Amino acid sequence: MSEVASRYAMALVEAALEHENAPEVKRDLEAFVAAFDEAADLRNVLDNPAVAREEKRRVVEKIAAQTGMTPAVRNFILLVIDHERTELLHEIHEAFRAELNLKLGIAEAEIVTARELSAGEKKELLGVLERRTGKKIEARFTQDEALVGGATVRVGDTVYDGSVREQLARLRQKLEAE
Repeated sequence: MSEVASRYAMALVEAALEHENAPEVKRDLEAFVAAFDEAADLRNVLDNPAVAREEKRRVVEKIAAQTGMTPAVRNFILLVIDHERTELLHEIHEAFRAELNLKLGIAEAEIVTARELSAGEKKELLGVLERRTGKKIEARFTQDEALVGGATVRVGDTVYDGSVREQLARLRQKLEAE
């Protein structure tokens, strides 16, 4: 990650924390970056050096008005445009999310299960992870039928593998060793 992207991200984190609207800023930045990815027309306008800065600003102002974007994110996107740094939007977004989560004591988890979990099961699993890590958990759930049963969970660099597939592999190793 570039130093420039980190500096931009830190500035937005500080603004979000100062104005006590970090969840809204996080949501709006994520939505804008997703729109930037999905809409070729938007990318073409904002990335094109032949398009006047005022036109780029009008486009962002229009998007902000239509979506109810927080002023902090609107102003931040305008700053990125003014400094011709739109090519860093993804890096800035990733750095922002990581730094904000660090400041708020939030850990991101990737949870893979063999089947769809109910809302109650998800809540229970998140509770266990929060007690184990001492942090609030933001989780992304996916499914992989190859697990047979159970789940694998990645929180940062730590992997918890409670899948039936892994349990069977351990049992096989134990039997082979005997």
